[in-house]
Amino acid sequence: MADTKLADTQQPAASQAKPQEPAADKAAGSAATANAKAPAQASTQRATQHRDHVPVFSLEVFPPKRNAAVGTIYDTLDGLQGVDPDFISVTYGTGKQSDRTATARICNTIRQEYDIPVIAHLTAQYLDEQGAAEALEMFEQAKVRGVLALRGDAVPGREPAGVFDHASDLVAFIRRTHPDLTIYGACYPEGHPQSVSLKQDVENLRTKVDAGVSHLISQLFYDNADFLNFVQMARAEGIDVPIEAGIMPVMNVGQVRRMGKLCGARIPHTLDRMLDKWQDDPRSLRAAGIVYASQQISDLVAQGVQGVHLYTMNHPGITRRIWQNVGDLFEVKEQTA
Repeated sequence: MADTKLADTQQPAASQAKPQEPAADKAAGSAATANAKAPAQASTQRATQHRDHVPVFSLEVFPPKRNAAVGTIYDTLDGLQGVDPDFISVTYGTGKQSDRTATARICNTIRQEYDIPVIAHLTAQYLDEQGAAEALEMFEQAKVRGVLALRGDAVPGREPAGVFDHASDLVAFIRRTHPDLTIYGACYPEGHPQSVSLKQDVENLRTKVDAGVSHLISQLFYDNADFLNFVQMARAEGIDVPIEAGIMPVMNVGQVRRMGKLCGARIPHTLDRMLDKWQDDPRSLRAAGIVYASQQISDLVAQGVQGVHLYTMNHPGITRRIWQNVGDLFEVKEQTA
């Protein structure tokens, strides 16, 4: 099974220059950044209670693209200060040595310099066992909390390694070779685009969980009813591991239409009306997208989800504004005797 959004196609960069943060992110709340150098301690507090509280809140970031400056990742991470995640996941490319190096380095940076637990993505399709072992060794040296095991998207013109045909194959390899490592997995609330049906996809997910996945993070979706229905189906299938809801904020019309086709994410009427209304007004659409994502998250928390995983797309200003709206919903309560 391929992993569309979660397959992570971002690549490492070669330059060290530090470009400016996008204007929309700068306008999203300079005060949040100015007051934010302390939250590492808060994140550590949440991290120590990660297994003891729900819902959890986590973020995804990706390494800089090949033609971007390495320093942009620091712009992203610095811009996220003030947000208090339980962990941050770092995406991975398609199996090249440079991919695993970039992911491992950023994981190490987040853990050491920002004091936030981190998980590393690892895509299987173009890896052999030696490459997987090397990546896992790098991740262990970076002291990651766990690995998000994915099949990965197909790359036109490139032949898969033929070793890990499915994410569950990589999961089994990690479980066998690194039994103490926590394994995360992807799931698809509306069914994987290549699956025959949602029912079949949930059955396949059970195979992945049985292989060793102990925490699931969902593909993006725009209608909470789709996610909640999926969770019910997963529980009925005997899948009892935590399932985080993956939320991607609306940033532009093209992004939503493209991801809808790529991932099979249904666009509900309310969102479709937003896209039509502000398709020529990017600033207003982003503002509406922040509200939409915030409402999705608050409704999910009200309905008892176990966690929310926010796809930041390396836009820290948007992430900060969403956190300002929903952060109190994830407050870690004091433990009473």
